[in-house]
Amino acid sequence: MTRTQTRGQQGATTIELAFVLVLFFMFLLGILDFSRMLYTWNAATEAARAGARFAAVCADTTNQAQVLDKMRMMVPDIGGIGLVWEPAGCDTTNCEAVTVTITGLNFHWLSPLTGLVMPARVLPPFSTRLPREMMRQDPNNTLICQ
Repeated sequence: MTRTQTRGQQGATTIELAFVLVLFFMFLLGILDFSRMLYTWNAATEAARAGARFAAVCADTTNQAQVLDKMRMMVPDIGGIGLVWEPAGCDTTNCEAVTVTITGLNFHWLSPLTGLVMPARVLPPFSTRLPREMMRQDPNNTLICQ
């Protein structure tokens, strides 16, 4: 009689372990997803800053693809950017500032449960504005402009 009760208990223990492991891994993947989202958020902020710096020092006022390529080296998932020179229609001699905005950055979840509820999250736009006071006058611009 005790032998059959032990077998029944072993099966119950296995099922309980399966339930606990499912909950544990859902919790673990949730923590990993949240950490990845914070990392992506920080990387996008840094990419916007670096893109604005690159635009202010190296890029001309018409070539948005140069700035986008430089920013995609940091965050490959950047969908597009907005590049605004102030005042509108200025050239490299009379621009006052440049604003770079990241648009269309999607975050994809690792967790399958979160992925079913929210397939992809579009992160808010990230924007950086820099004055053009250093336009092509930085002695270290060969390091930045590569």
